[in-house]
Amino acid sequence: MTGSEVSPSFRLVYVPGVMPGKWVRIWNERLPGVPLDLTQVSASTAQGLLLGGDADAGLVRLPVDRTVLSAIPLYTEQTVVVVPKDHLLTAADALTPEDLADEIVLHPLDDVLAWDSLPGRPALERPATTADAVELVAAGIGVLVVPLSLARLHHRKDLTHRPLEAAPVSDVALSWPEAATTDRVEDFIGIVRGRTVNSTRGRPQQPAQEKKRERAGTDPGRRRQQSGAGSRKSGGSGGRGRGTGGATKNPRRGRPRRGS
Repeated sequence: MTGSEVSPSFRLVYVPGVMPGKWVRIWNERLPGVPLDLTQVSASTAQGLLLGGDADAGLVRLPVDRTVLSAIPLYTEQTVVVVPKDHLLTAADALTPEDLADEIVLHPLDDVLAWDSLPGRPALERPATTADAVELVAAGIGVLVVPLSLARLHHRKDLTHRPLEAAPVSDVALSWPEAATTDRVEDFIGIVRGRTVNSTRGRPQQPAQEKKRERAGTDPGRRRQQSGAGSRKSGGSGGRGRGTGGATKNPRRGRPRRGS
């Protein structure tokens, strides 16, 4: 699809933990005639959907293949450790990987953090999903390290979390196929970047011909205003103007008169 083509709807995918509600609301306000199809997908499948043409853009976790996908980083998430509320680790306000040395650290197959070496002790098996790992944490089998948004997504009353310092982080980005930067994609880029509706990329825009007339000073209405203003200035204010704008001065003023 080229940049000049307009699709009947805008297909946006997003990964778990990302909350696109604010941007979706702005889209619906600005482009009420263009439906936004919103679909949550796993972090591992988002890139394939974009490359396969099944979505126009996605709110994804980096990295993505920059040779075929464009990406605008939006924010970096804090990494946290999910533990039971009565766990000894909750005594600290923040943790480090060394604090987890004696803990079983669960490593789900859908983990989104790029570890060089996972801290703590490994579990006998890797849970299939983050949701499964959270259930194991609640059962007292281990602890889990995830981005903050995933800890909130899988929140339970019997669990809590603490920040983990010196750990990998997850970057969230807006991504789309580089060869399919459509007008709708540009519209959504403007929204996530906080552009106003009247910005360079926003709609509606002032017609180019009207802008050209204003720059050249050829707008008829503007000429009339300038002409009227010029007439008022040249007319003065009944001789009370300063300098050359006042009444004509007597050239003989100030010279002594000869005898009366």
